Amino acid sequence: MPATRTHFTDRTDAGHRLAARLAHLRGPGTVVVALPRGGVPVAAEVAAALAAPLDICVIRKLGLPHQPELGMGAIGEDGVRVLNEQVLRPARVTPGQLAAVEARERAELERRARRYRGDRPPVDLRGRTVVVVDDGVATGSTARAACLIVRARGARRVVLAVPVAPEDWTERLGDVADELVCVGTPSPFFAIGEFYADFSQTGDAEVLRHLAEAEGRPAPGAGPPTAGPPAADRELTLPAAGVRLTGRLTVPDGARGIVVFAHGSGSGRHSPRNRRVAEELNRAGLATFLFDLLTEDEEPDRRKVFDVALLGARLTDVARALPMDPAVGPAAGPPLPLGLFGASTGAAAALWTAARLGDGVAAVVSRGGRPDLAGPRTLAAVTAPTLLIVGGRDHEVIDLNRRAREHLRCESELAVVPHAGHLFEEPGTLDRVAELARDWFVEHSGAGP
Repeated sequence: MPATRTHFTDRTDAGHRLAARLAHLRGPGTVVVALPRGGVPVAAEVAAALAAPLDICVIRKLGLPHQPELGMGAIGEDGVRVLNEQVLRPARVTPGQLAAVEARERAELERRARRYRGDRPPVDLRGRTVVVVDDGVATGSTARAACLIVRARGARRVVLAVPVAPEDWTERLGDVADELVCVGTPSPFFAIGEFYADFSQTGDAEVLRHLAEAEGRPAPGAGPPTAGPPAADRELTLPAAGVRLTGRLTVPDGARGIVVFAHGSGSGRHSPRNRRVAEELNRAGLATFLFDLLTEDEEPDRRKVFDVALLGARLTDVARALPMDPAVGPAAGPPLPLGLFGASTGAAAALWTAARLGDGVAAVVSRGGRPDLAGPRTLAAVTAPTLLIVGGRDHEVIDLNRRAREHLRCESELAVVPHAGHLFEEPGTLDRVAELARDWFVEHSGAGP
């Protein structure tokens, strides 16, 4: 990669350029193995160019408790566990902290392996050349774990191939691979994402689509369905902690879940940003309820804007009352799985409600939110899978979300939208928020393929 630090356009572009470096491996004895999720779109291009089978090797990074993006190690299928002492020692991670991170990531690894593989066995690697592909190497822990796994599964030759890596990556990983291939090794190197114009999160639906296409079978569900005209689209007033709150209920025909929006400071049910996200969820077959947590008289009171217990109590009451509506509850069949979407202080309210309703909440998404305001005890009590979305330029809020995520014990992810500010006003950034929220709710509400 030239000194100008040119970006790859996206993972597909990176896969094209990486495949050109691997043409010498084309042949019947080659298998391409991707590291989900980000490595799958890259590997799909490599597998197509080499006319090779595509499989996966599920790995989970063990992120530092106070900085989850920095890997202190990795775990993988077949019980593989790799620790990076160069990261662990200076960070002073305790055995208890390490065990907590590992337990959380092990549960997510097993879930993803079941979801991606289904009943299909892994591709037989015995005696074959295996090309291990990811979207880049940072610390190298996940790549090392993947190479160890494919070697243990009988690979005759292991080739580790990535679009971008630090200059010293061959010194770090040369002992676990027979050949290392990289498009560029820029310096300085801080994070993989800085070398991609689009490094947005790869969803499970995209992983499943690539795997299905590589096997020549239809993609499960072919992505989220597009819903027809709504079966209900009306104003609805509900009691909530001593007041009555009005919102907009939209229920697509055949809805398979409902997402309640908890708005924060400066945002309400008429917010164009939240309405844009709601429209995307409606198209995916999810009902939405957009309402204001405060009355018009209360909104000027900044103390109430940041009163998470008050906001959370009202959101909880609304979540409990919604199934009583015939478009949502038992009159229309079983109650719809419930998702919560929080913005700003509404994110803390959503997590407050998720902690109290437990299994009654299927998933939570925060957009530019303040989950830290929910408090460590509340965050630790949340069981619903939680996605935290933050703009790449919103540095202070990124840090607050990282700290909040340290206290979560549920499945969680932090998605940073490149080039976005706090309000996601930059071209295309709000669309990306809507896509991320859609995929998370579809995947975790039981509404997915």
